[in-house]
Amino acid sequence: MLRLSAEPRFAALWPRLAPHVPGAASGELTLLGAGTPVDLVLENGVSPGDARRLVNAHLHRLHLGHDTLCVHAVVLRRPDDDGTVVLLGGHGAGKTLVAIALAEHGWWPVAGDVALLDVHPVPAVRGGTSAFLARPSAVARWFPGLYLDLPGADRVDLRSRWSGGTDPAAGGQVLAAVLVGVDGDPSARAGLHAEGPHTAATAWLRASTHLLDRILEASPTVLRLVEDAAAARRRVALVKALASRLALHTGRGTPQHIASRIEDLTRAVSGPVKGAAW
Repeated sequence: MLRLSAEPRFAALWPRLAPHVPGAASGELTLLGAGTPVDLVLENGVSPGDARRLVNAHLHRLHLGHDTLCVHAVVLRRPDDDGTVVLLGGHGAGKTLVAIALAEHGWWPVAGDVALLDVHPVPAVRGGTSAFLARPSAVARWFPGLYLDLPGADRVDLRSRWSGGTDPAAGGQVLAAVLVGVDGDPSARAGLHAEGPHTAATAWLRASTHLLDRILEASPTVLRLVEDAAAARRRVALVKALASRLALHTGRGTPQHIASRIEDLTRAVSGPVKGAAW
């Protein structure tokens, strides 16, 4: 739990910020008063965007203490059980597009941007951010039947497209992890290629730095410094352990073809996907 002190207006902003905080609920927020030991003090006048970035950076550090990584990823749960697939990739790689393709086959969105990933005893997702943002132009290209009547919008939240929306508290054992790269050629056929443990560890390391790689709008604070040397070493150890226990596949092609290969892969798995030893 993050102990937070802020001006009263922050509580009113919380429902708007909560969908972008991994594992958070958008209900009532209780702020700690003066004199109470806190983990983070939000200065008066901090912008909503900077408040969210600061909260997420400090949560990143706290989660490390519980062997949990805050990973830049989209996560979906398989429709027939609680197993999950973790989709990795940079901004614009096509994670959301592959997620939409899986959702059209009954997969349930769990995390739309950042996932909470437990490393021990087995890799498992235990929640994430509930906002599920997509670029309307990309959605219109690959899913013309998914009508988005939002002219001029840069991003749209697709939570309402699924009954009940995303569930930031849901999760389950990880069946597969896929580094997504949507190919611009609609005729491209997808394949899944298993990466080696060093490449996998590098990908997980980058993904787990996501909440620290942010520029604040009106503060000289460097979010990277929220993670001290001990926490950084802990994160590297968790990343190495994760890469040794969970195979990472690279998936390229159209969203639909990548989704199809993911379904084939997870059907063949009866537990965590095993990778080579570190």
